[in-house]
Amino acid sequence: MGDSMTMEDTRFVSRLTRDTLALILAGGRGTRLKQLTTWRVKPAVPFGGKFRIIDFPLSNCINSGIRRIGVLTQYKSHSLIRHIQQGWGYFRGEFGEFIELLPAQQRIEETWYAGTADAVYQNIDIIRAHKPKYVLILAGDHIYKMDYGPMLAHHVENNADMTIGCLEVPLEQAKAFGVMSVDESGRVNDFNEKPSQPQSAPGTPDTALASMGIYIFNTDFLYERLISDADTSTSAHDFGKDIIPAVIKKYRVFSYPFRDVQTGQQSYWRDVGTVDAFWEANMELVSVTPELNLYDAQWPIWTYQEQLPPAKFIFDDEGRRGQAIDSMVSGGCLISGATVRRSLLFSNVRVHSFSKLEETVVLPGVEIGRNCRITKAVIDKGCKIPSGTVIGEDPKVDAERFHVSEGGVVLVSPEMLGQELHYVR
Repeated sequence: MGDSMTMEDTRFVSRLTRDTLALILAGGRGTRLKQLTTWRVKPAVPFGGKFRIIDFPLSNCINSGIRRIGVLTQYKSHSLIRHIQQGWGYFRGEFGEFIELLPAQQRIEETWYAGTADAVYQNIDIIRAHKPKYVLILAGDHIYKMDYGPMLAHHVENNADMTIGCLEVPLEQAKAFGVMSVDESGRVNDFNEKPSQPQSAPGTPDTALASMGIYIFNTDFLYERLISDADTSTSAHDFGKDIIPAVIKKYRVFSYPFRDVQTGQQSYWRDVGTVDAFWEANMELVSVTPELNLYDAQWPIWTYQEQLPPAKFIFDDEGRRGQAIDSMVSGGCLISGATVRRSLLFSNVRVHSFSKLEETVVLPGVEIGRNCRITKAVIDKGCKIPSGTVIGEDPKVDAERFHVSEGGVVLVSPEMLGQELHYVR
């Protein structure tokens, strides 16, 4: 839809977004993030200095003009629920806008959510009550900026029953995704969930066309498929494993490539599902011109944030200078005679004198004592790092106390330090 979009086009898209209900699937455990998800669900994991992962799909909805949103929760959802209540409670019901929290509550079955499709099916009565024309289903655990309006227009223009957001990924990484093949019109003619031998995309033998976990359904069609799937005892009740393979032969299922409307290049999208991926995506943000622009006034990322004083840097003595180089430092931080280099500090972090941080992601409320050296690490919320601690210099020593990822990132949690915390993460 680029710069040439007419007023008529804009009205067309705005009508579609008003007729759309977005459902964000936010119940996954995220076990590959190790101790980062011991006390919180993956969409509630902090990201980017002041956000949580779920802020990205929520902001995409708001910026796209979709203001009827349901968030489906299940696993250790308290911090996620609290975050949404604090930061996203400004919607006006009298204008027909809302964010509803939809926890697993055995509305239909005497079980918790068994799969992604089952999660939606168990809330089918709530969907019916809202009477949407289209249902947009989103994963709550990916980092990206996307206007869903053009995807809705693409769905309607193709007279599709279902549309799948997709991107091209390297063939060797495609095993972790649902992989599809399409014809010249973009219609999906084959779909395999996490295949051992992914099929390459047309004309690009080194890449595969992967599902982003973003689906648009005509609502009546969604009802039919969910009820049929629920009645199938052999089903895993999952969109990728069951729903999509069952519909592509008989119905109109189209792909929607996730590309920049100006350049035609694939847009930024990250699955921060491992410790290495989480660290790397945060580190990308401190580069000079990161691919993900958090300073974009045209597409802001909304969140809840505490009212905090500005970051403060104190002492200017030789060997004891409070400074941060090539770094992002959030509100409430105090860098006291310490050096922070190529690192990202969330809010209310204290770094005491003579300590040095490099390539480290520090989550909120962390205190780092004097004379510490920390390199290539992720420090979880609330950790109190004792003075003199050295992290990231000897993998064998680190592995005795902390989690060391395949890529050499050291993850430190309060429990690893013998600090049992009893507050919302």
